[in-house]
This record gives sequence, structure tokens and C-alpha cells, in this order.
Amino acid sequence: MKEGRKAALLPIGIFVVLYLGLGILFEYVMRIPMGFYNIPIVVVFLIALLVACIQNRELPLNEKLVLMGRGIGDKNIVIMILIFLEAGMFVGVVGRDSAESVAYWLLSVIPPQYAAAVLFLAACLVSVAMGTSVGTITLLTPIGVAVSAASGFDMPLCVASVMGGAMFGDNLSFISDTTIAACQGQGCEMRDKFRENFKIALPAAVLTLAAILFTTLGADVVPTEHDYNLIQTVPYILVLACGIIGINVFIVLLIGIVSGGIIMLATGAIAPTDLLSSMGAGTSGMFETIMVAVLVSAICALIREYGGFDALLSGIKKTFKGKKGGQLGMGLLVGAMDIATANNTVAIVMANPIAAEMADVYGVSKRKTASILDTFSCVFQGVIPYGAQMLVAISAAAEMGYSVSAFDIFPKLFYPYLLLVSSLIFIFVIPGKKTEQN
Repeated sequence: MKEGRKAALLPIGIFVVLYLGLGILFEYVMRIPMGFYNIPIVVVFLIALLVACIQNRELPLNEKLVLMGRGIGDKNIVIMILIFLEAGMFVGVVGRDSAESVAYWLLSVIPPQYAAAVLFLAACLVSVAMGTSVGTITLLTPIGVAVSAASGFDMPLCVASVMGGAMFGDNLSFISDTTIAACQGQGCEMRDKFRENFKIALPAAVLTLAAILFTTLGADVVPTEHDYNLIQTVPYILVLACGIIGINVFIVLLIGIVSGGIIMLATGAIAPTDLLSSMGAGTSGMFETIMVAVLVSAICALIREYGGFDALLSGIKKTFKGKKGGQLGMGLLVGAMDIATANNTVAIVMANPIAAEMADVYGVSKRKTASILDTFSCVFQGVIPYGAQMLVAISAAAEMGYSVSAFDIFPKLFYPYLLLVSSLIFIFVIPGKKTEQN
């Protein structure tokens, strides 16, 4: 183990101060809507990389470039980037219409008095299929607002139900940025991480559903009808089924792209001339995430060489004792990163190399480490008031002519709170297997 140097963690501190400071300035002082998301995160990471390059003066610049190249060229980083591109292509092909069909189909088969619970279930299904919580919230919040207005259900409860379901899928989906980042960063199979996560997320989801049903018990609801195309749900179902049974993720996404392209062309949802441009738009949407992964890999390579991770691990070992404490430390680490960045994918990418070394020290399996990172990042991302999920939900409600604040929604966010409780139970109460290989 290299000598630990706390000063080597300065680039992370610079990033946190710049990103969080500018976000607070834009959002709460200058009152710029979506202020946190007006900050060019790639530029802030480049500043952090510059700081990392200036440090460790004993090492020549050429050797630093070699270290950065090795970090960026790591097999897991390359796989992550390729999966990001393929996942973006899939989302670009199937588009919004397919996700709407998933939601409206679910709303059509369940009695209207359970509409708030249906919103949660629809958000769970759509987010697992789409792999994006923000996309799910954008899609379903207007439906939730309409359900509330038509039925008399509490507006914050309907919005919170959509948000909770969106975070469920963000945590579990095979094409979610967070799943890809966590699995590839830890070098584990997606199906293994899914199984590890599912046993934590399912109890939280069931209890959330029960809480919503209890809260809305006895409400009288006006039924609503929407058109949907059931065949457009097939690509999502194929991706989910193939991923669960363990087919290679590249093949799974290829199946989704091909089936999605055929179905969207056959149903007239997309013109033949627009198919390639839709694929391009989908992959373009992943470029910033890819650049973040590349820059974080370079920064972490320099931090590791200068002894930053050793210093951090030493501090964590003094604070968190034993395997269970180490797992909690991983969760709080990625949670702190998420609070700083307001982006759970970025938080996981930043925490990945540190968590991998923690896993070695504490004897935690790769799949469990990936599960902890993804789960805790979703817990924090689901409740921070300046996160994209909360801001998009509030904005979507406002566009429908209704005002709802984060403070109205907080008490009704059953799923993130219950997911945290479930995670802590699985860490401290339910014993894991004595021997874990992956």
C-alpha cells in the first residue's frame, strides 16, 4: 500500500466546491430555473483534472499522461462506454410512444379507484423498461397530475408515486446508466447485480404500494381512458426478459434495437428515413455521460498514484469497522458524491474505484458492491430537492397549471425512504453468504 496523502483528494474537493457552489448560486441566489443543470459538468471535471495534473510534481507529465491513458483504457471503462452508446441507440429507436403504451396499458387494466397505486406500478414498469428515472417522470407526471385533478387524489402523493416508481426502475433496469456504471465499474454481471438488488428493492416497493393504498383508501375516482399500442411494449419486455435470463448485455440491447426498429416501423410510429437519425439522437444523448466516465477515470488514476485512495481507505477503516460497517461506508460514500453532484450516475462513476478497493479490504463481493452503490445513489437522488428528478416533476406539474413544491412532495416519497430501510436491514440484519466470489 502506498503512503496515504489526503492532499491527493484535492481534485475531488475542487469539483465538489465548484459544482455544488455554482449550483447553489444559480439555483437559489440568481433564481435560474434548473440552475444545477446549467453547469457544464465536463468543464468542472476538466478543472479538477488540471488540479490532479499539477499535483505530484515528482512525476513527469509524460508519465501522468501514461497513467491517465491506462485509467481510461481499462477494460471495464471501454465496456461501459460501448454499453452507454448501445443503450442510447435503443432508447432513440423505441422513443416516447412505446413508454406511453406501457403506462396507458397498465392504467387500463386496473380499477380506477387504485389510480394512485397504478401510477406507482406504471412508473416502476416504465422506468425498468426505459432505464431512466428522469424520462419516466417527464412522461408520467402529467398523467399523475391529470389523475389527481380528475379524482381528487392528493397532488403531492400522485407526483411522489411517480417519482418513487421511477427510482425503482432506475435502480434495477438493465439499460439504466446507474446499472451500467455500477456493474462495469465493479466488473460484475448485470444479472447478478439485478438479483442482489431485486431482493432489496422488492420489499421496499411492496411496502410503498401498501402505503399508497392505505393513504388513498376509500377515495372515489373518475375513470380515465387513453389510447395505447400494446405491440410497442414488446421491445421493452424482450430486453427485460433476456437480461434476467443472463444473455450477454450487448446481445440483449441489440435484440431491443432490432425488435424496436421493426415494430416502430411496422406501426408507423417512426418513418424509415428517421430511423437512423433517431439512433444518432439516442447515442448523442449519452455523450456527456461518456465524457464524465472518461475524465473521472483519468482523475482517479492520478489520485490513486498520489496516494489519495489509500488515505481515504485508511480514514474509512478507522470510522467503519468490519464487513457490515464497510458496506455502510460504501453507501454513505456514494451518497455524499450524489449530494455533491446531484447526479447518481456521476456519483457512481466517481465512487467506483474507491468502492472497489474498499470491497477488497472488507471482503465484499463485486455484485454486492455494485448493488450498494446503485441502491444508495438512488435513495439520495430520489429525495434531494435540487436533483433532476424533483425539478422535472415540479416543472411538469407547473406546465399542467398546478403548483407543487419539493416540501409538499417530501412526506409522500415512501419508496426512497423504505429502500434505505430495506438496504440497512440487508446490510446489518440479514446475513450474507459466507463465501462470495462475485
